[in-house]
Amino acid sequence: MRLQLLARLLGISSLAACGLMLSHAASAADKVKVEFWTMSMKPKFTPYFDSVVKKYEAANPNVDVEWVDVPWDVLQAKLTASIAAGSAPALVQLNVPWAYDYAQDGVILPVDGLLGADRAMYAEGSLKDVTFNGKAYGFPHYNGANVTAFNTRLFQQAGVAQPPTTLAEQLEVAKAIKAKTGQAGFSPALGKIAGIFLQEGLPLVENGKAVFNSPQHVALLKKFQEAYKSGALLKDKLFAEDNFQSSIDAYKSGRLGMLVAPPQALVRIRDDAKDIYAVTDVTAAPLGPTKVAAGGWLFHFAVPKGTTGATFTEAGKFAKFVTNDENQIEFSKLAGTFPTTRKAANDPHFQQLPPNAGAFEKAVSTGARTMDSIRTLYVAGVPDFETLNKRLQDAVEAAVIGRKDIQTSLNDAVAFWNNKLVAKK
Repeated sequence: MRLQLLARLLGISSLAACGLMLSHAASAADKVKVEFWTMSMKPKFTPYFDSVVKKYEAANPNVDVEWVDVPWDVLQAKLTASIAAGSAPALVQLNVPWAYDYAQDGVILPVDGLLGADRAMYAEGSLKDVTFNGKAYGFPHYNGANVTAFNTRLFQQAGVAQPPTTLAEQLEVAKAIKAKTGQAGFSPALGKIAGIFLQEGLPLVENGKAVFNSPQHVALLKKFQEAYKSGALLKDKLFAEDNFQSSIDAYKSGRLGMLVAPPQALVRIRDDAKDIYAVTDVTAAPLGPTKVAAGGWLFHFAVPKGTTGATFTEAGKFAKFVTNDENQIEFSKLAGTFPTTRKAANDPHFQQLPPNAGAFEKAVSTGARTMDSIRTLYVAGVPDFETLNKRLQDAVEAAVIGRKDIQTSLNDAVAFWNNKLVAKK
């Protein structure tokens, strides 16, 4: 009955209507399905991703794109299970440490062939982040970058004419601020000492053995110890894994001379402490001898094992679409992040300061200029890293506050690491 009604409405025979329906069914079956997962993007970015999918499907009628958002704290478990079951998505959003582990296990695929000539559109630093053993394993999406916000009033009172450009200079300036103003000058995240060592070009592990008790490591901790003893370092949660909240609270109240943080922190200062914001200026965070900008934490789209044939090809095309200049600019504006393509990073939104630009606008522009230097700093290939890192953090705290000799403290931690590393072989 429905077929005959359709035939009458269209003015065609039942046989022709049947053919039309079969043709439509065949057309739907011929579509390539590209399922992609993101990490904790709903509900804030639902309109954005819905729009991206709609635009792509309109331009590519042969592709059916399905977006699935997964909470960040269950994504790894869900992805690992789906790969094992042969039901993984065509694309998945990952951070760099997770991608490294998956690449080492062979459960995400190299995408050099999919990138092709389009790899040139991405910033050098972002491509390096997703390259393991000479092969690219992802399409860079968005990143972060720290800047140094500083209280010009405290700088003037301390007689500091120029903002510091290295970690060593930051510590010296911090001591000057403390000596002349009585306020703390700096609040390094010593709970993330592993990343600080790496940024300063000081390795943690070489040839399977811990090596962070070298004279160079000792010398760096000595500088932190001297600054700590002088009162130059903000002691609020100094050795915690995350001391951002205590640091920004101290800066907003005028108790801290320098704040190393992403540009969005300046919005909070502007809204909560207008008097401090008015005397705040911004400079780039020190690159260190490695020339790596701090604060990078790249997210990208990877292709899980099992993605083959037309799905593999179309997944690459969609990944390049969602990470193209236009879409990255729009996403970064919404999220307050930095894009990972060269053209997007040079967009006027990031590079052109408006008249009477404040510290926030300066911070965005400053961060964007470090795009090629931004890297995700993490310790790769070390089993049970959380346990080992806690031992390193404890050793650094004991050394910096003077509870234990620096060399002895690091030697003990290195011995602990090496016992664990040998046991894991």
